[in-house]
Amino acid sequence: MQVSVDAGEGLERRMTVELPSGELENRIDKRLRDLSRNLRMDGFRPGKVPLSVIRKRFGEQVRQEAIGELVESTFFDAAKSQDLNPAGMPRIELLDSPREGFVAYQAVFEVMPEVEVGELSSVTVKKPVAEVSEEDVDRMIERLREQRATFNEVERPAADGDRVTVDFTGTVDGETFDGGSAEDVPVLLGSHAMIDGFEEGLIGARAGETRSLDLEFPEDFHDADLAGKAAHFEVTVKKVEERVLPETDAGFVQSFGVEDGELASLRAEIRANMERELKQRLRAKKREAIMEALLSVVEFPVPTALIKAEIGAMKENMRQEMEQAGQRTSVDLPDDLFHEAAERRVRLSLALGKIVDQYEITLDQERVEAMIEELASSYENPDEVIEFYRNDPEQRRQIENAALDEQVADKLLEEMTVEEERHEFDKLMKA
Repeated sequence: MQVSVDAGEGLERRMTVELPSGELENRIDKRLRDLSRNLRMDGFRPGKVPLSVIRKRFGEQVRQEAIGELVESTFFDAAKSQDLNPAGMPRIELLDSPREGFVAYQAVFEVMPEVEVGELSSVTVKKPVAEVSEEDVDRMIERLREQRATFNEVERPAADGDRVTVDFTGTVDGETFDGGSAEDVPVLLGSHAMIDGFEEGLIGARAGETRSLDLEFPEDFHDADLAGKAAHFEVTVKKVEERVLPETDAGFVQSFGVEDGELASLRAEIRANMERELKQRLRAKKREAIMEALLSVVEFPVPTALIKAEIGAMKENMRQEMEQAGQRTSVDLPDDLFHEAAERRVRLSLALGKIVDQYEITLDQERVEAMIEELASSYENPDEVIEFYRNDPEQRRQIENAALDEQVADKLLEEMTVEEERHEFDKLMKA
């Protein structure tokens, strides 16, 4: 086998491979003989069709299959002989060999780039820090009370926080529109569930009162036909209800599974859950900051083949997520929508691989076990969850990937200049 390589633009390489033609002919003959053993043709007994007849009828098809087989069996060895690391499958073109008794093909493909990481200490990464305060726990308990709120009908005018039941009719340019009219609709004033001005326009209204509201749909409204347009609503208030929050008594506490009914026990459980969620959010935000810092000191061309593969994976993930959400679509979104994110993912993946090799990072099994136990702690039967992850290779592999990713992030944090950035719990979690 003789191999020569020409460099194309960027990462592209054109590799010409010459092979003795006898090797191709041997493959063709073998495939024809294999075919003859079971081939059925009119006028011949099974397995008795002459090879010359088979060659005449199937020769070109078998030749193409044999060429594909030959390329498949020689391409990677040829690339390796030239110290080339292909980034994807090649485009193959059969050539006329200039030498008697040889066949040749040209493979056009991209090679993996040389990944160079700049001086990590030259970049500053902002490490997020936050804690759960007593005030944060208080706010969470208030949210739980709001979730358990009841409503009592009142005779007074509607106030912020009340629930009103309304009938309404909306028009745009004097014409009604789809979804613009409804009856017996509960509206929680101050929830911002309706377009701007709708809920505010009902403050002070009594049951039986009708109000006229001139509003405007937002520019990013989900219905493009209505986005940014002025609308008129006639709204009749049928009922005003006052929100009543439950007392934080033993019954309230026990409704959350805290058997002793003590508020202190509920607060402790809420704090533990909040701290667990905060730890996960801080971990994610820290990783995000570290990866952005890493990308600022790496610069290399990204193989188009890898970007295309990542785009395909992203589109498939989106399709599966839509199906899981009960949405089905046959629309094939254009690759351009995913290109920037896909290129970033590939670049980051290659950079992280370089860091693993450069610092000889190996998987820490103790960290894997700790992550499994941390994950299991949020379940009712932690031991069952731990056994599940230990005995399911695919699920354990996901934890191992997460653990290795965390190890790499920790190493990068050691090498970079770190500044702490303090956050409030609520703002961090909402972000």
